[in-house]
Parts: sequence; C-alpha cells; structure tokens
Amino acid sequence: MPTALVTGASAGIGRSFSTRLARDGYDLVVVARNEQRLTELQRELQDAHGVQVEVLPADLGDRQQLQRVADRVADPERPIDLLVNNAGFGLRKSFVGNTIEEEENHLDVLVRAVLVLSHAAVRAMRARGSGTIINVSSVASFLASGTYSAAKSWVTVFSESLASETAGTGVRVMALCPGFVRTEFHGRAGIDADKAAPGFMWLDADRLVDDCLADVERGTVVSVPGKQYQVIHTLLRHAPRAIVRNPRIVSRHRPNKS
Repeated sequence: MPTALVTGASAGIGRSFSTRLARDGYDLVVVARNEQRLTELQRELQDAHGVQVEVLPADLGDRQQLQRVADRVADPERPIDLLVNNAGFGLRKSFVGNTIEEEENHLDVLVRAVLVLSHAAVRAMRARGSGTIINVSSVASFLASGTYSAAKSWVTVFSESLASETAGTGVRVMALCPGFVRTEFHGRAGIDADKAAPGFMWLDADRLVDDCLADVERGTVVSVPGKQYQVIHTLLRHAPRAIVRNPRIVSRHRPNKS
C-alpha cells in the first residue's frame, strides 16, 4: 500500500487530505500538535477505510520535533510516497504589532518545516525514482501582505524551483494555492470569518483536495483552485506591483489557506 504523510492533519485541509487519501487506499502518517485529535482521526479512518494510520504528534515550530518527522519521512524501510506539507497558522496582528518570537515561530512552521521535510522527502523519493510532494501555499503568495504572504510566496517559488530540479526523476512537486477555505483556521487566528470575505469567495475543503489531486495527475506545478481565485491570480500576475501592495486591495483579497 502507498503511504502518505500529512502535516496539520487533525483539522481543516489536512483532515480533508487524510480522509480522501485513506479512501483512495493510502496508509497514513498523520502529524499535528494535538495527539488526542490525531488518535480520534486514526480510529475514524482505520474503521472506515481499513488502512493503517500512524499517529506522529509534533510541533513543527520546534526543531527537534520537526527532525523527528523528517527522520520518518526519510526512513528507507518505511517509504513515504506522498508528502503533504499543510501545517500552518495565521497571525491576527500586523508585523509591527506582533512580538519577534511570534513572528519567528510563524516563519518556522510556514517556511522552515516545508524546507526540512521537502529536503528529506525529495532525497528519498529521487533515490526510489517516484514520489509526490504537495506544499500547501496560498493565493496570498501573490500579494504583498505581511509575513504570512511573504512566507507563502517563498513556499510557492520554492515548490516551482523544486519541481524544475526534479523534472524527469519520477518525483512530482506542486504548490497548492487556495484562497478562503471554510475550516478552523480563521477562528484560531481570531479572525471573524463572516467579515473576512463574501460567501462566494469561500471554498469547500473536500472539493479543494479533490481538485488538487486531479491537478497532481495532470502535472500541474502551481494549482489555484476555484474559478474566482484563478481570475484573481491571472489579474495579479499582470498587475503593477503598486497595485499588488495596495492596502485596500490586500485587505479585500487576503486569503488564508487552512
């Protein structure tokens, strides 16, 4: 059976990925900070789909715990066929309003964890000649909107670069760039979801995952789900940078991913 490792698996997009992959017959390694929720997910998926689910609790902002996950990704005796780097969170305040400790932890989870786990995965996958890495970024990566946007810009560009580096090796790399998705993300960040965006801008997490996996099969490197966000993405690609960093534009279309 193929095995997938999903970070941020206990809720939101990560949970949707875990459920869909279990339904597709993947064994799973589920990673998040909340061990109790992971254990509940383990029982649910094993009972419903008859797959093996390994619980690996970890705070990816902690370097030692992150390394434990990286070691699992790189284990040649228990190969990971699909890595979903999904873990992440948003900060309610602006850069100036946050402490530097909050900003550093934010960067550790959104950037360093993706870097470390992708490095572990791509080496193991390239040696086997197969594997897939999905890095969950955001439409915010195409804006100039604080450190969340900056971190997600790194994830998108890094994924494109890694996809080019692994071309022809049997390893596929994708950046998934959703907009607003109905999950727990905004509540955890203290953001009122009802005020964040109008109803038509919200995506369903399960549909998002279905569309993402279809794009993987098509060889898409940067996947932007939802017609509304595809239009925004196209406009942003051709817009002058002065518009991209305009505070009114940014505040209206600043989506968060999970």
